Amino acid sequence: MASPWVTHSAAGVSVRRDGVRDIVRALPEETPIALVFEGTTAAVMMATPDDIADFAMGFALTEGFIAHPGDVSEFEIVPHEQGIEARFWLTGDRSEALRTRRRNMLGPVGCGLCGIDSLEQAIRALPVLEDGGSAISQCDVARGADALRAHQPLHDQTRAVHAAGFMRPGGTIVLAREDVGRHNALDKLIGAMAHAKIDPREGAIVLTSRISVEMVQKSVIAGCPILVAVSAPTAHALRLAKGSKLTLAAFARNDGFDIFSHPERIKTGACNAA
Repeated sequence: MASPWVTHSAAGVSVRRDGVRDIVRALPEETPIALVFEGTTAAVMMATPDDIADFAMGFALTEGFIAHPGDVSEFEIVPHEQGIEARFWLTGDRSEALRTRRRNMLGPVGCGLCGIDSLEQAIRALPVLEDGGSAISQCDVARGADALRAHQPLHDQTRAVHAAGFMRPGGTIVLAREDVGRHNALDKLIGAMAHAKIDPREGAIVLTSRISVEMVQKSVIAGCPILVAVSAPTAHALRLAKGSKLTLAAFARNDGFDIFSHPERIKTGACNAA
């Protein structure tokens, strides 16, 4: 069983063909974890706040900061209001290896927060989206994930990538991008929309992944008011969505979905089968 601080109970509205009802779901927490080596932050990851020592050791080994556990002379976990620091002090001649490894870490880390080095930067302030804008129907949201499937040729070949698509009212996916990383797929979509001069306020972003903090941040910064996904939001992603006035719909399937924030942009009612 997960530790009690790893999940968060969130109220929402379940929308199905036979009606609307209030629901409560358990959402996973998501916390910035700073990996600090001899006083220097190497990376900040968003992670479940449990088994931090295991996470930190695995990161240090697989990212080449240490060759084996014996390279660690001291380790401590330091909670902060903004997140958690995992602090390492190393033995022997690992200092030069650490400096070399840090110079080479300008992109290969497998996280959605590459290029930042503080807890404050991980949960940055977001703009508040304007009220109004295009509304989409219950039918559009429910069918969005299925519509996106037609725009995933790389997934059809590999079964190993995520996709992000932009859906206009009426349920049409007008643009989609794929990538092995869900953050990368969303970045690609937002860039393609900019090149095509598509206004993000005129529809919804649809994701094949869960909704993490980074996905909310990118959607809000892009200016899209509605985010739809096939999986769950994390608890902190939901907090950010509420504060930024982002409409967040999760667990989207052809038979329905759950709305967790700002439901006014989704028109509920009868939805005829397609």
